[in-house]
Amino acid sequence: MAEQDARAPHRRPVLTSTWAPGSLAVAAAVPLSLLVLPGGPQTPTAAGVLAMFLAFVAAEYIALHFEIRRHSFDCSAGEVAFVIALVEIGGVWTAVARAAAVTVVLVVQQLPAAKILFNVAVAAIEVCVAVAVLRVLPVGDIAEPATWLSYLLAIAAADVVGALLVMGAITATHGNPGRSVWTGVFAPVVLVGPVAVLAGLSILLLVDATAWSWLLIAPLAAALVLVYRRFATVTREGQSLERVYGFARQVEQVAADEAGTMQIVRSLRELLNAERVALWLPPYLDEPPRLVVATESGEAWYDGPGDPDDVFRRAVLAADGPILVSAGRVDEQEAAGLARRGVSELLAAPLTTAAGEPGYLEICDRSSDVVSFADSDRAAMDSMLTHVNAAIRHQQLLTQIRYDADHDRLTGLPNRQRLAAEIDDLLAADPAGGRAGLILAALGNYTEVTDTLGHAASDELLLVTAGLLREHAPPQALVARMESERFAVLLPGLSLAATERAARRLREAAATRVRVAGLDLEVTLTIGVASAPVHGTDSGTLMQRADVALLAATDSGGVASYHPVLDQQSLRRLQLGTEIEQAMADGQISVVFQPIIDAQTSDIVSVETLVRWAHPRYGSIPPDDFIHLAEQIGRIGAVTDHVLDLALARCRRWLDQDIALSVAVNLSVHCLTEPDLVARVRGALQRHGVPGELLTLELTEGSVVDDSVRDSTVLADLHDLGLRLSMDDFGTGYSSLSQLRQLPIDEVKIDKSFILGMSTSQGEAFIARSIIELAHNLGLRVVAEGVEDEMTRNLLTEMGCDKLQGFLVSRPLPDDRLENWLLARTGVRSAAPGAAHRRLFVRG
Repeated sequence: MAEQDARAPHRRPVLTSTWAPGSLAVAAAVPLSLLVLPGGPQTPTAAGVLAMFLAFVAAEYIALHFEIRRHSFDCSAGEVAFVIALVEIGGVWTAVARAAAVTVVLVVQQLPAAKILFNVAVAAIEVCVAVAVLRVLPVGDIAEPATWLSYLLAIAAADVVGALLVMGAITATHGNPGRSVWTGVFAPVVLVGPVAVLAGLSILLLVDATAWSWLLIAPLAAALVLVYRRFATVTREGQSLERVYGFARQVEQVAADEAGTMQIVRSLRELLNAERVALWLPPYLDEPPRLVVATESGEAWYDGPGDPDDVFRRAVLAADGPILVSAGRVDEQEAAGLARRGVSELLAAPLTTAAGEPGYLEICDRSSDVVSFADSDRAAMDSMLTHVNAAIRHQQLLTQIRYDADHDRLTGLPNRQRLAAEIDDLLAADPAGGRAGLILAALGNYTEVTDTLGHAASDELLLVTAGLLREHAPPQALVARMESERFAVLLPGLSLAATERAARRLREAAATRVRVAGLDLEVTLTIGVASAPVHGTDSGTLMQRADVALLAATDSGGVASYHPVLDQQSLRRLQLGTEIEQAMADGQISVVFQPIIDAQTSDIVSVETLVRWAHPRYGSIPPDDFIHLAEQIGRIGAVTDHVLDLALARCRRWLDQDIALSVAVNLSVHCLTEPDLVARVRGALQRHGVPGELLTLELTEGSVVDDSVRDSTVLADLHDLGLRLSMDDFGTGYSSLSQLRQLPIDEVKIDKSFILGMSTSQGEAFIARSIIELAHNLGLRVVAEGVEDEMTRNLLTEMGCDKLQGFLVSRPLPDDRLENWLLARTGVRSAAPGAAHRRLFVRG
């Protein structure tokens, strides 16, 4: 039995040179041989010595190899040849034959010279111990039981001494290997050695009885050899099966993280007794590719397994299963692959992962110098792969769960929870000097796209916006999706001023038209900015203040930074949002009317209905504030219905007085995207008994030319009710009069910004004249708003403007004051030919 190598020690080694054990063994073997071996009575023939040499060689070759961690041991039937040699050729020639046989076998097995020297010396010492014991014990005829006992004790003593020498060498060079290794060395001495001695003695008795017994012994020996070899194979297969079961138990307990993956790799290396194991995993979700390596030396990387073009990685994909590669049976490419790794043999296999791309596993070099990888190891690895694949997929499933928990499913961006964690980690890393900017961006037309084109289109718009933010955000930024139409950009290390500049650049870069659901839509971002540590030192505070800034930016347009005064505005805004419904019910939200006259006849042709909110706590609230708020919280439809009811009720009262006076109501673009708008307007007209021609709906220029509105039938359906459609604030948007030819628009209102400067600016007057002429050419009527002096009125009348509105005629008036104004300033004309009602006109 010969020790082949040693593993990591339990205590510090005494000897550091690999030659030291062999040298010490030779130093003991030479004088012991000279002292003990000479003087034997046998004078064997050369044929006898040769026969015993061959017997020793055969016994060593059919040895059963045991591996205990990094240790490998031979358990052979050498004691059979040992006892026969001692009886037939004596101690001297037994030592010579056995030493020569051990030398030949170990040289063929290509063991290091230091180990060959040690094992040859141990073989000689074992013979010396056996001879020494036989000299003090009674040795007579081979047929005597006392002789059998003497040989049994002699060879047992030799085996014990040999085992002690082996363990002494292991302990001296590698430290104490532990009780399991001591058990592994001495168990064969106790269990196998005595049986082999008895077998040898039995052979001697048979030969002594008759030479013909070799006819029985030879086939029996051959059969025993085959049985022994088969036993070795079965034993190894059993060990492989046991390793698979052991590995399965270990894998079931691994954690679903990087430490768990390393534990899998280490378990594979231990169970297959390998020098190194590497596991390569493809990228998964936001994780990069990973190479996990376990080696005897503790190295975290070696060349080869991480290369997708590596010869063995390509081979396992082609084979779709484990492959076994040994240095003696490879082509030139495979030899280069082994040399690249610095190994002589390799087991490799593909892995099944949740990423779709296969992973790769390789196991290099047995730690043992004698035992190599075999087909049974490949089969064991094939079985282990089932458990490895299950463990990897389990880990990736948990990774997917964790990923989904802190990422937005639609865009793949980090979500609010992940953003908060990133902010807190960033600021906690440098509590004293940590800086970070937070940009909160809201997509302007998300609600309209959703209401008009559906969720698929708005999802597409969100994906496009996410792509724009990724593209134009700084490289170190973290882009996240918060909820609905909101995104966030975290900018590590930036001051407030730098964050504001970055926010403006981001808004400008993202402002573009994109193709969504077959339509060209505008991407517009409204941005709120907060910065740490100026506005907060934790994620909750920073995000809340960025949200407050976003509300301010929404009201004012563009980009706004947080300021403490905005907190009160935000609180006020929140309160107003909750009070809109009750305010309408209580009459706090009311209307005023501004008359519109015919420019040529001064007849009052219409009144524009304007909404007002008289709040009991905040006083008069500007219409832009609460109208925009109503749009944001989805209550603009209710406010519009409320205003429409008040306007039509006023119109009905005039009709009851036999006066025809049209009312105009402003309509938000949000209302145009509501699917029941036409039905609600029809119902209001019927409810108040007002014909459609006495209602004008005023639309903003942007809403009329919006793709989602222009491509729908809502304008045509409203026009079919008999009412008129007017484009308000014309000239301030990006439409042209030629676009209006495709829409059922009846009139345009020139924005007051052009009218107010007409009397002093030829340029403004020229613009107004051009709009009037072009509108008339298209069959449209023109209303000029903002008329405040007679000169402007005269100019517009000369240009052919159809209607006038402004302070020159009247300011917006509540219902009771409007009645007084009408009594004081207007007269009544008889109904025109074919008309059913009288008309009012402004007296000169």
